Amino acid sequence: MVNGVEDYPKKHVHQQQLHTKYKLKMFVLVILTNLLTMYIFTSPSFNWKPFPLGSKNHISLPLGDSTTLLDELSATKEQLAISHSLIAEFHKKLNSTNLFVEALLTELRSRHEGLTEKEKGSDPMKLLNAAMSDEVMLVVGPHKLPLGYSPRMGSDEVYPPVGGACLRYQKELAQYMTYEVGRECPVDDVFAQRLMLKGCEPLPRRRCHPKSPANYVEPTPFPKKRHLATSTAKTASTWRAGRRVDGFSTMGGLDYGIDEVLKTRPQGTIRIGFDIGGGSGTFAARMKERNVTIITSSMNLDGPFNSFIASRGLISIHVSVSQRLPFFENTLDIVHSMHVLSNWIPDAMLEFTLYDIYRVLRPGGLFWLDRFFCLGSQLNQTYVPMLDRVGFRNLRWNAGMKLDRGIDKNEWYFSALLEKPMT
Repeated sequence: MVNGVEDYPKKHVHQQQLHTKYKLKMFVLVILTNLLTMYIFTSPSFNWKPFPLGSKNHISLPLGDSTTLLDELSATKEQLAISHSLIAEFHKKLNSTNLFVEALLTELRSRHEGLTEKEKGSDPMKLLNAAMSDEVMLVVGPHKLPLGYSPRMGSDEVYPPVGGACLRYQKELAQYMTYEVGRECPVDDVFAQRLMLKGCEPLPRRRCHPKSPANYVEPTPFPKKRHLATSTAKTASTWRAGRRVDGFSTMGGLDYGIDEVLKTRPQGTIRIGFDIGGGSGTFAARMKERNVTIITSSMNLDGPFNSFIASRGLISIHVSVSQRLPFFENTLDIVHSMHVLSNWIPDAMLEFTLYDIYRVLRPGGLFWLDRFFCLGSQLNQTYVPMLDRVGFRNLRWNAGMKLDRGIDKNEWYFSALLEKPMT
């Protein structure tokens, strides 16, 4: 009895296969019959002549029935022509699919040859990412939520946030994620930053400890009468034209004093902000003296700028200009950028950045664009229309030609104080 039960699914499947073959045969027979009928009635060699009236072979057919039959045959012919066209199109798509599958199989085969016997039995995701280590797969792969499906997330799994471009640089990513878990991380901050600048941002988290600075000492407490600029950099507290202030070469008309900018808003309403590419954090230090908290983004290009900013008691974040600003919308009072936002950034990428600045500013918030470099031809053709599209209101605008390389270069700086409209 058990054997009969076990054989029943096999017999059932066999019967279904026979039934399917029978249906296919019937379908092909119907098509062939229609083709034969069409050929007979449309062939030039078929000259039908009626039998003479009164002969015993004469069959009388109503004229309407013959016309209807010919119409049906014509319609069948048209449908067959359409079917042939669809079949031809299907064959084209099938050929394209076959080429894609063959290319994919070739790639998988080449990677499969370099795997061990244990790895050859792994899932397709590992075959496609054979160059990646287990640590990479762990940090980029999905993780099931311990409590199951989350209505807030709309999913039962979560993907760690890793820059989409990271997977384009699998070898570099594998190198970055090569370390001993729980031990000291490789000293690869320059390599990691280069990977970020390629677009692999944010970098994946790692399970290792960064090397501690040599001869590290506790931070110096702030003086009771706090004046960060004097105590750390001993520079002037305002920016004036014609002088070299805070490490920047100032130009007449393009430099706005901090107090001058703050006076454009009611007193005390500028409280928090962000400085894009703030170098050593001097702008944040100036603003802190005025009870304004500024977070500074900085890259360690040619110097340990993030460490220096932290040594001044200020907050830095190590993100590039390509990164989406890590703030919620309508929250910041002011966003500042000096030199970093310039014509070296692709136009589309720059426009996304400007819209992102608009997003995080509160209504009435200020965007202080300080010394944007461009060519004269780009000023009115590209950047003025771009800022207009974003929707800022112009409070102040100054432009000046950069002359150190000659007037024929047609190089310009412009500074602008822009406002996000209240409505």
